Amino acid sequence: MNTLRTGSSGPDVQKLQQRLTDLGYSLGVVDGIFGQGTAAAVMAFQRSQGLQADGLAGPQTLAALGLNDDPSVPSPIPAVTVENVAPLFPSTPRANIQRHLPTVLNGLVEAELGVKPMVLMALATIRAETEGFVPISEGQSRFNTSPGGNPFDLYDRRTDLGNNQPGDGALFRGRGFIQLTGRANYQQHGQAIGLGDGLLTQPEQANDPVIAAKLLASFLKAKETAIMNALGANNLALARKLVNGGSNGLDRFTDCYTRGDTSLPAF
Repeated sequence: MNTLRTGSSGPDVQKLQQRLTDLGYSLGVVDGIFGQGTAAAVMAFQRSQGLQADGLAGPQTLAALGLNDDPSVPSPIPAVTVENVAPLFPSTPRANIQRHLPTVLNGLVEAELGVKPMVLMALATIRAETEGFVPISEGQSRFNTSPGGNPFDLYDRRTDLGNNQPGDGALFRGRGFIQLTGRANYQQHGQAIGLGDGLLTQPEQANDPVIAAKLLASFLKAKETAIMNALGANNLALARKLVNGGSNGLDRFTDCYTRGDTSLPAF
């Protein structure tokens, strides 16, 4: 997709407008014509992502919106590219990293988590939680669903997750890059990224790539000090536990973090 600007028109503009509308940016009618309303919505989105707010939907803005798969798109963190992240995800389709890495990095930069340990923490968390480098929903298992019970009913009364009624388990099951789980987390981090209580009424938004990237960053930001202390002590098991609550995926987490710590340049 080429750079879109005021005066552009056609199907690509319509896709841009629909994407901005889906993310809650008001621009008027989705008509395929790039007018002042679309330019204002683009600038608002760019500001939210820490991008230059010039109103042009260029490669980096389109990538942050998930609308550009061009491998030449500059990385929001120049030291972290598709080329040096792909080896950290040996079982992951490169196209998924190419599509979502800029969005994930934009979320980290916006949350002021653009330092190497926290970037590696985010990447290793994705490797452990959603190895395909795409936001996904948690599947049913014996750990979340009782024999013959309703899906995710074992989460329904998990007060430690803020769940308090039947159906909460399914509504607020793990989603996104980090597998955000539980009513309390959906409320806290939905508010933190500017959605108010919108994530409680539309929890499936947690799988939207841009929102999922912001939720990943928000969750890590809330535990930043403890995570940095654990990483500084080379205690990867504790760093993983601070996110997961246990050791699930620790092997993948550790492999990704240690590979990246060795191969990525300092930044």
